[in-house]
Amino acid sequence: MSGARRVLLTGATGFVGTHVIPALQARGFEVHALGRRPPAATVVFHPVDLLDAEAVQAAVGRVGAGHLLHLAWYAEPGLYWRSPVNLDWVAASLALVRAFREGGGARAVVAGTCAEYAWGPERLSEDANCVPATLYGAAKDATQRVLTAYARETGLSFAWGRLFFLYGPREKSGRLVSDAIRALSSGERFGTSPGHQRRDFSHVADVAGAFAALVDSAVEGAVNIGSGAAVPVRVILEQIGQLTGRPDLIDFGARRLAESEPASIEADVSRLREAVGFHPRYDLGSGLTDTFGAYSERQA
Repeated sequence: MSGARRVLLTGATGFVGTHVIPALQARGFEVHALGRRPPAATVVFHPVDLLDAEAVQAAVGRVGAGHLLHLAWYAEPGLYWRSPVNLDWVAASLALVRAFREGGGARAVVAGTCAEYAWGPERLSEDANCVPATLYGAAKDATQRVLTAYARETGLSFAWGRLFFLYGPREKSGRLVSDAIRALSSGERFGTSPGHQRRDFSHVADVAGAFAALVDSAVEGAVNIGSGAAVPVRVILEQIGQLTGRPDLIDFGARRLAESEPASIEADVSRLREAVGFHPRYDLGSGLTDTFGAYSERQA
């Protein structure tokens, strides 16, 4: 296969990465994964420490890919928002994209976050103000700004996928949906806030499909990757309660919602739908059902 349909992928063993591999392969891409350990899927694997700029440059040069999808970042639940490790990933991301472009790469897509935005408006479009409130959000925002300027100077086709909230099979503990399913399925009480805050959640397979579609497009700049339909957290947990048969174990109001938490975080997904042409497979009901089913199968 020519380098034009060869894609360099980081974060291949991560939550989104494991789902994005088949999505890319379905579009005819030959996937080359960079990282410390190989993914379970059948890809061409290149072992490398992504924080080692020289090693990354050598690996990128050997692959000769025409496309890059950079998903890797520090994402330990509960820690990544404020960790200084975010600074390491700013440097690593800049070095990776530079090595890719200087090696002849033509199209790069990098994962951003809705935490770059100044939360508050009912719906967040890509031209909304970026005033991140956390180190994680600031690090992503800074990376996006530098890479946008670099792409403009070097002629690189560059897109930035701003990811909103997600859930799905094999999600790590420490996140809302996975923790609720595990607790309720085990007969444990699940303490939470009153749950009136609205959040934009997508099934991880849809997120992966959106990133694959973005890679396979010519769309440049920021693109929101979300469902476009925020719902109250309470509604999500009530549906999980019904799926597990234990809605009585959910303790709404057991925890106070931080005053800094906005009432709503919702993506305007017009660019994703109209420019990229991506439409999700799952709505909230079918997505949660699929996630619970996958959990139940692993426990059987």
